[in-house]
Amino acid sequence: MHYPTDLNLLLDAVRKAIETCAQLCKDEGLSDWRQSKYNIRQLKKLYRRLQSLKRSTAKDSDKRAARQAQIEQACRHYVALAGQLLTRARDTRATLHIGHDLPAARLADLDQYIAYGELLIDQVRRRILYGERIAHEEKIFSIFEPHTEWINKGKAGVPVELGLRVAICEDQHGFILYHQVMEKSTDDQIAIPLIQATCDRFPEVASASMDKGFHSPANQQGLAEIIPFPVVPKKGKCTAAESERESDPAFIRLRRRHSAVESAINALEAHGLDICRDHGIGGFTRYVALAVVGRNLHHLGAILLAQEAERERRRRECVA
Repeated sequence: MHYPTDLNLLLDAVRKAIETCAQLCKDEGLSDWRQSKYNIRQLKKLYRRLQSLKRSTAKDSDKRAARQAQIEQACRHYVALAGQLLTRARDTRATLHIGHDLPAARLADLDQYIAYGELLIDQVRRRILYGERIAHEEKIFSIFEPHTEWINKGKAGVPVELGLRVAICEDQHGFILYHQVMEKSTDDQIAIPLIQATCDRFPEVASASMDKGFHSPANQQGLAEIIPFPVVPKKGKCTAAESERESDPAFIRLRRRHSAVESAINALEAHGLDICRDHGIGGFTRYVALAVVGRNLHHLGAILLAQEAERERRRRECVA
């Protein structure tokens, strides 16, 4: 996966639409896309031309205006050719479906690539030609893995990542009890469902420590109804009652133990979850579940090895 912009995503969408059309036509004995590779090269040339035109950093307004005009002209050529190729792809789709009785299921991928291409053409026009600011919720970051999200971590070194958030609940022994893939959701939105699902499976849970990101007044109240002792620090300034609650020795003790979950998160990443090799949201969910099982087995093995080492030490002491 490359760094996503609407320009290179448009190239991906049109390229895949052309390749899909060419393969389907070949299977049906049609020669409509015999120049498919040439068409892709022509589109890529226009993309490279547009990519090479950087926004001018000159202070002279005339130079900046001239460079902007070049960018807009290159964008018009790029978008025009992309639109023509997508129109041809739509015509081919109609021919295959009506003239050759190809079922809609075989054309699903083509439909998806055409839809992405048309969406991205609209966004490129609005952003470059009309100077609009595209709302974040309208953007896509991968046409192959559309569930991919732009994650602002707010950390030095890696401020932004592309992927999907995963929340985990770990017990005091280091085992992951429950996990949830956070598709189009934030920490404060899943706090109650996450703890509720965990408690449904493990009713003996008496407390839960969470980051400040999970805090909201509704979450504080809702979590208190589910578990006896929720440990969720408040964002911002605390009232006298809130300061007293967070100064409680039990609150502080449980809050300090929360840092242990970071080792589980790091272990999941170190054992392969930093990159998902399955496709689609179903594949991602399955990959996460397998990673959690693997982490628990790894942790169980470490405990058994430690117990075996302790028994061996005691045996040697008895012999001595």
